[in-house]
Amino acid sequence: MGIDLGTANTLVYVSGKGVVLQEPSVVAMDQASKKPLAVGEEAKQMLGRTPGNVVALRPLRDGVIADFDTAELMLKHFIRQVHEGRTLVSPRIVIGIPSGVTGVERRAVMDAAQQAGARTVYLIDEPVAAAIGAGLPVAEPTGNMIIDIGGGTTEVAVLSLQGTVLSESVRVAGDELSEAISQYMKKVHNLVIGERTAEEIKIRIGSAYPAPDDSDLSMDVRGLHQLSGLPRTVTVKSGEIRESMAEPLSVIIEAVKRTLERTPPELAADIIDRGIMLAGGGALLMGLDTLISHETGIVVHVAPDPLSCVVLGTGRVLENFSQLERVFSGRSGL
Repeated sequence: MGIDLGTANTLVYVSGKGVVLQEPSVVAMDQASKKPLAVGEEAKQMLGRTPGNVVALRPLRDGVIADFDTAELMLKHFIRQVHEGRTLVSPRIVIGIPSGVTGVERRAVMDAAQQAGARTVYLIDEPVAAAIGAGLPVAEPTGNMIIDIGGGTTEVAVLSLQGTVLSESVRVAGDELSEAISQYMKKVHNLVIGERTAEEIKIRIGSAYPAPDDSDLSMDVRGLHQLSGLPRTVTVKSGEIRESMAEPLSVIIEAVKRTLERTPPELAADIIDRGIMLAGGGALLMGLDTLISHETGIVVHVAPDPLSCVVLGTGRVLENFSQLERVFSGRSGL
């Protein structure tokens, strides 16, 4: 099994079957009995809408496990779901993790997967997995640059010969963009909105670069008015949303520029030839490829299926285990 254990979504790949599960990384817990009531999509519907004794949690923050027990429960649930409830299965699992995590955080991911029933756990850096999933020729001695924008982290990496030459991981990604929209709504429109509403605004009218046809995009946003304390509807335009996301986007652009500055000249020449690959859920933000291209002067391509690049990469590694064994950054188990 290959797992992309993401801050926002968890995807599971099973050898021979392809991607079999794509669910939000959310668990709804009953606080009294400490039992999970719902996991995945069902739990996500409960975010911000639960009664006092039920809490909807996201066990991963910034790409790493923030709540160990809940993460283990979630993994167990997903593994069981994929195996249709059979409990005696102990699969070999490949998990994609951010490249900038510490040894302790790596250990936490391995332990959670082993507690959830894995026989052997292999860890692979997300940018490497995303590059393999996006179809980049990582085994060849040519430079490939990938930007993987997930929910909690943005990974920028230059890869060659199955290894990472340079990588930078910044904990600014999809969640920070949604948070920036929430703060903007509060500051400018005095409107308090929830996590899910902010994400919906980002998906529907959010953009990173002005496009000729997006000036008239607008959306009605419902939330709680701070001054009157009553529900209120406000219309926002896509230009405002672009402005509100400018700061977190500039952090991502700076990380890309820093990585390019440190790239060896031969690999830099390859990158200019081939362009930069954009993967991860953040790659779906309108105009992000244009913005990065405008700032760096290099062509930017968006992966064919950015959301599942990492999980497809873990799957390819599983299926070509002997050829791609060098890509792992850690392993545990038998």
